[in-house]
Amino acid sequence: MTSWLMHSKQPSYEEISDLPCRVKSLYHSTPASQENPITSVVRKCITLLQVCASSKHKLKQVHAFSIRHGVPLNNPDLGKYLIYAIVSLSFPMSYAHNIFSHVQDPNIFTWNTMIRGYAESANPLLAVELYSKMHVSGIKPDTHTYPFLLKAISKLADVRMGEQTHSVAIRNGFESLVFVQNSLVHMYAAFGHVKDACKVFELMSERDLVAWNSVINGFASNGKPNEALTLFREMASEGVEPDGYTMVSLFSACAELGALALGRRAHTYVWKVGLSDNVNVNNALLDFYSKCGIIIAAQRVFREMRKRNAVSWSTLVVGLAVNGFGKEALELFKEMEIGGFVPGEVTFVGVLYACSHCGMVDEGFSYFKRMKDEYGIMPKIEHFGCMVDLLGRAGLVKQAYEYIQNMLMPPNAVIWRTLLGACTIHGHSAIAEIARSTLLQLEPKHSGDYVLLSNLYAYEQRWLNVQEVRRTMVKERVKKTPGHSLVELGNRVFEFFMGDRSHPQTEEIHAMLAEITKKLKLEGYVPRTENVFADIEEEEKEDALSYHSEKIAIAFMLVNTAPGTPVRVVKNLRVCADCHLAIKLISKVYSREIVVRDRSRFHHFKDGHCSCRDYW
Repeated sequence: MTSWLMHSKQPSYEEISDLPCRVKSLYHSTPASQENPITSVVRKCITLLQVCASSKHKLKQVHAFSIRHGVPLNNPDLGKYLIYAIVSLSFPMSYAHNIFSHVQDPNIFTWNTMIRGYAESANPLLAVELYSKMHVSGIKPDTHTYPFLLKAISKLADVRMGEQTHSVAIRNGFESLVFVQNSLVHMYAAFGHVKDACKVFELMSERDLVAWNSVINGFASNGKPNEALTLFREMASEGVEPDGYTMVSLFSACAELGALALGRRAHTYVWKVGLSDNVNVNNALLDFYSKCGIIIAAQRVFREMRKRNAVSWSTLVVGLAVNGFGKEALELFKEMEIGGFVPGEVTFVGVLYACSHCGMVDEGFSYFKRMKDEYGIMPKIEHFGCMVDLLGRAGLVKQAYEYIQNMLMPPNAVIWRTLLGACTIHGHSAIAEIARSTLLQLEPKHSGDYVLLSNLYAYEQRWLNVQEVRRTMVKERVKKTPGHSLVELGNRVFEFFMGDRSHPQTEEIHAMLAEITKKLKLEGYVPRTENVFADIEEEEKEDALSYHSEKIAIAFMLVNTAPGTPVRVVKNLRVCADCHLAIKLISKVYSREIVVRDRSRFHHFKDGHCSCRDYW
């Protein structure tokens, strides 16, 4: 028994009088002659627990009172209510377990309460172990057992255990219950098995908001934003009103697709239904506007938030950094510190990213040191990656290589790939070979590594090496990730691939591409062909560069939107040097603001200039 309980005294009248009046009267009610004294104390304690369910201090008083009045530790009635109150008030599960271990013949409600408590704790595996003990004890699960158990399994990400529990739920006849089905949908979505989540969802005869939220979030958080938006529309057509959780998933999907128009309408809806004070919704809005490149809107949302938490500050710090506003990100970080908000690991990723993309090498190392010394945050692989990127972007490739060699943890493939990318940009073939050799051991079939190395060889006009890389890719069956670009028009998101001719407006798009090339050359544009894969004629290289997916997407928008309309493109790969140069000139020639979000950052093109100042 815990020390405070062993040394507690009987609650005084003054302590009892601190409870509501109707509870105080219970302390002196029912003469002992009319019922068993222990039964009387138990009954009074249960009533006190029910009335004082929101106070940890009162719960301790009631427990101490029961012990002083001789209630046995194994009393199942008091144990049931005590355990329920302990779990509901989020006491350490060791306290609940201590009581549970003494309770004589606990009923299914008590078992379920313990499973629920462990499922919500930092060690959900204990919920599974307790379920096994319950089974051995001959206690049959009921309708409440499986939702708690499935929640624990979701947190453990144990797919096999989840499938086995699903089978047991079917055998016991509980699969058709809506809260069991909701838990199954959530579990499969948490595993990333969105198809399985959808199968359960489609078989549900009754779909409540919880089910819709689980499957929509499953799509949004597993790289299927289009499917998430489709399901959201279906949910609306069935008359199900979204809540805060739905809107967080919706903004996440819109952010991934760059679906600005839909996200803005969702923002309006948030205001109409009174969700504008929901801090999680507002944080999702911050992320959405940041990822759509509308950093001014993100800043406005931040200013208007009545409640902010550390996530709010961190989200905007990262948003400013990836949009190229590194100095503003660092200023906001200083405000965050002054405001008393404690930065976390993600905050410092944003801070270091800002330093990296602004070429602030000394400042980056200073913040890295402060992260460890002032805030006690041990650097993770992401922070080391930022430091390697910081050095590599600044052209300090040798220093970046030395930094990797002296890291406190083994560098992963991302670290070495960052170094390889820096070698490609700054032309360090010797270190590139070392990085590539290491990557062959860590991730031998990652197509991006082959592309980076091939680009370096092409830049140096080592065509035999380029051909060797291509042959190796064919031999190892490594397929290059196709570049694609997304644009939003008329409430739809359109996707274009390199050389794409599948769109109904292909002829108009290609005519626009020809016009763009002609006008750019009058502005002095010379295609940057040094990174084209093959040793072919210069004219063929220029033709290949003309059909990169972002150029096709921009041509499509120029054909279909009014003059002066901003163009926003989301690309899955890094923008190449030629496209970067060309889009700068397109923004000038066609008087368009063009925002391109590539794999790592935003480029805001306007009047022939880019926000990155050609440092990316």
